Amino acid sequence: MQNPTTIDDTQAMLTAQGYVCGRALATVVFLSLKLGRPLFLEGEAGVGKTEIAKALSAALGRRLIRLQCYEGLDASSAVYEWNFPAQMVAIRTAEASGGADRAALQTELFSDEYLVERPLLEAMRPDENGAPVLLIDELDRTDEPFEAFLLEALSDFQVTIPELGTIKAAEPPIVILTSNRTREVHDALKRRCLYHWVDYPDFDRELEILHARAPEAAENLSREIVAFVQKLRTEDLFKKPGVAETIDWAKCLLALDVINLSPEVIADTLGAILKYQDDIQKLQGSEAKRLLDQAKATLVPA
Repeated sequence: MQNPTTIDDTQAMLTAQGYVCGRALATVVFLSLKLGRPLFLEGEAGVGKTEIAKALSAALGRRLIRLQCYEGLDASSAVYEWNFPAQMVAIRTAEASGGADRAALQTELFSDEYLVERPLLEAMRPDENGAPVLLIDELDRTDEPFEAFLLEALSDFQVTIPELGTIKAAEPPIVILTSNRTREVHDALKRRCLYHWVDYPDFDRELEILHARAPEAAENLSREIVAFVQKLRTEDLFKKPGVAETIDWAKCLLALDVINLSPEVIADTLGAILKYQDDIQKLQGSEAKRLLDQAKATLVPA
């Protein structure tokens, strides 16, 4: 599929993949595709930053390559490594056969045959379906040296392997970077990208998302779920539930054949929306009923 030609087309394309977003996010996605600029998405965990890369991949028919970031990630782990066990076998085989020419053996050992490609190098390779979608997920988990390397790689869309030389992307990948903002990402990297803060959706948007992701849920139950989660986010919690938790909770309630929310049902299924014991403890006793009553009071007839 070709890239969308308008913002409305972009929004419709994402909606067709079950990704419901506002016009502001659709606009920055459209510009990222049109200008070939990386897209940097920040926001709380569970608000749909990673999902947008999946939706783009599916909608455009492009391969999705994911680089999951973590503390201590370095350039070699993100780009390539050599298959040392296979290289050792080749060396021993050459020695057993009487000793091959060392220069020829070295050339053979450091060739594509023994190269293990990691996400950044994979994303530089040509693909018959078009440039892949490269998701660099949770960049804030890495450290500054990796950021500096990434800045160079995304500037020219090329990587260097000392034994093979520089490999440049024939067609730059579609790059999506995400951050949960556990730390600030350097301004130099942000300047290379188009930026968007992905916030928690309002009631109507979250209800629309739930309809798209859990269409089997009855309207009344869906409205109660969204209203309760929205109310829950106003509480002083260590980790507020994201949209992902809203969807998970709805599916759990459907599996239990729940028709309406009750304090008892909420108490039994809190682990689907809250992931810390301290937060769960706060909703014990009458707290769940209080929040549920407040949530239902905000609902108007559908």
